[in-house]
Amino acid sequence: MTETLQRRPEEHHSVGDLVGQATEQLSALVRQEVQLAKEELAQKGKRAGRGGGLLGAAGAIAYVGLMALAGTGTAALALELPVWASALIITAVLFTIAAVLGLIGRAQLRRATPPLPAETLESVRADVDEIKERAQR
Repeated sequence: MTETLQRRPEEHHSVGDLVGQATEQLSALVRQEVQLAKEELAQKGKRAGRGGGLLGAAGAIAYVGLMALAGTGTAALALELPVWASALIITAVLFTIAAVLGLIGRAQLRRATPPLPAETLESVRADVDEIKERAQR
């Protein structure tokens, strides 16, 4: 059996119509990219919020554990030294650890990059490349 393909005569559009269509499509594309960026940033924000909450809880529990450890260390040193000397040694060790961690944290924050919607940026780049390619045809 042979099938007959029916071809439509090609429609001819005026330049004004084509420009209007391109403008509509570009406008829709921009709106979609903005919506995608909003959704991506919202999703990342939710994850960051959950992660921050869990890290905060872990930090609070670790703080209590550190205080218990400091008390244990002071009591152990007090077996050999006066109580005031053992407490002073433990305090100095804790402040030294805090200073080192603070310096490392500050260095990490300086190297941090601002959060960007990476997927949306890549999508926009692809759209721009596609538009440039089609404009050159």
